[in-house]
Amino acid sequence: MITVVPTSPFADQRPGTSGLRKRTPVFQQPHYLENFVQALLDEAALQPGQTLVVGGDGRFLNREAIGTIVRMAAANGITHVVVGRGGLLSTPAASHLIRQGAAGGIILSASHNPGGPDGDFGIKYNTGNGGPAPESFTNRVAERAAALTSYRVAELPAFDLDKLGEQPLGSLKLEVVDPVSAYAALMETLFDFGAIRALIAGGFRVRFDAMHAITGPYAVEILERRLGAPKGTVINGTPLPDFGGGHPDPNLTYAPELVNELFGDNAPDFGAASDGDGDRNMILGQRFFVTPSDSLAVLAANATLVPAYKSGLAGVARSMPTSMAVDAVAAKLGIPCYETPTGWKFFGNLLDAGRITLCGEESFGTGSNHVREKDGLWAVLFWLNVVAVRGESVEQIVRAHWAEYGRNYYTRYDYEGVPTEAANSVMAHLRAQLPELPGKELGGRMVKAADDFSYTDPIDGSVSAKQGIRLLFEDEARIVYRLSGTGTEGATIRVYMEMRSAEVNSLRTTEDPPVNGMATVALTIADLVSKTGMRQPTVIT
Repeated sequence: MITVVPTSPFADQRPGTSGLRKRTPVFQQPHYLENFVQALLDEAALQPGQTLVVGGDGRFLNREAIGTIVRMAAANGITHVVVGRGGLLSTPAASHLIRQGAAGGIILSASHNPGGPDGDFGIKYNTGNGGPAPESFTNRVAERAAALTSYRVAELPAFDLDKLGEQPLGSLKLEVVDPVSAYAALMETLFDFGAIRALIAGGFRVRFDAMHAITGPYAVEILERRLGAPKGTVINGTPLPDFGGGHPDPNLTYAPELVNELFGDNAPDFGAASDGDGDRNMILGQRFFVTPSDSLAVLAANATLVPAYKSGLAGVARSMPTSMAVDAVAAKLGIPCYETPTGWKFFGNLLDAGRITLCGEESFGTGSNHVREKDGLWAVLFWLNVVAVRGESVEQIVRAHWAEYGRNYYTRYDYEGVPTEAANSVMAHLRAQLPELPGKELGGRMVKAADDFSYTDPIDGSVSAKQGIRLLFEDEARIVYRLSGTGTEGATIRVYMEMRSAEVNSLRTTEDPPVNGMATVALTIADLVSKTGMRQPTVIT
């Protein structure tokens, strides 16, 4: 039986760059989740016979939300739903499943944000190419949600999300699949598992921190079972609804256990971590941190060492705030390098058109044309493959890269939980100064250009304006300001500072003195301390 439930719109159901993210209690309000799911299903308009993939990162409310989505899918005429066992699917694994023939997918995650009853929850739609829905789709969803007066839900027989196989539920076929196996098999087609297995068998020690998030089962299967790493290589490997009380964001601040081990005595040779839904990564060597921007550049420069990319790269892309380190690699390889707004969906058109093979962003996300999401474990395996072939340490590989391509000193200041009004005031203050900044000397550097970044998609011609404020200096240094769309409370202001240097001897890769000299200029121009009341960043990377 199908029930049509009367409802009223919620005023805040406009998706951001990664879907709709709110505090968990917001999603627990009566009708809140259902309203947004109905808007998604209305705009997705799946036809009978088409498949919908559903899964999430296991955070609090994940299982209950999937039950609701299955019942609403049946009420909206969907006849086939594929769900990861236990309701679990990493975001890249979900992208891969969608690309096997599904019409789309609903992914439940707030990515790197904390979970639990008082944490965050999120929901987004991925289209048939496996990638996040484009802005045109999410704008229509927001319009639909703002006008919704009812939603549809079906009464179904009891179903078991932990039982593998097909379960007939009237006109709906629910198929519960192993969330790990298809993804692990894909990784074996991309990388030289034999070389990595030999590296580990030779005594190369690996530590992977799953941060009690979704990648634990994936990392255990791939690193410990298929690649032969000792049991215990994966730490914090059991996904928990509250991520063990931690913040599942793989960076130097939120992964202290891993960082302390890699920078301590008797450190492993290689360390890595991934985030809540498995799409981000952090790479460490012995007492050495690899910035995400350097990681993308190093992988691009060494891509032909990996079986999947041995014939070379069609091109590369990075988000605008990401360091220009990969630009130097693209120039030497003679391939295109695209600069896009932040948000993985902007890479999708370039990947689908065959314009690029690798892409990445400075917020610990890297990926390729194998799926349409960034992919944390893929990046870890890519690094292990490169280390195995080159026979060098992580630090040696990065230092050799700097010697060949030069070094981009780069840092990011995050100001989290800023009142929205104060954050908007900072950006408005910066925009008002843009016309007068070119030709002005700031901190001993001459401003060459200042703008609010706008992107015209080279594939479909769509325009995305106001994507971040840029101060570009004559010596190739940059300061970028951007409001992040990944938080759920207030706003996050990100300030990015970058400069190129021929000096490659410094070990320090966060708070490098050359970049720190730009911080005073960046904060003064924005009047950030005065307008926000925050004297220090929440996180520095």
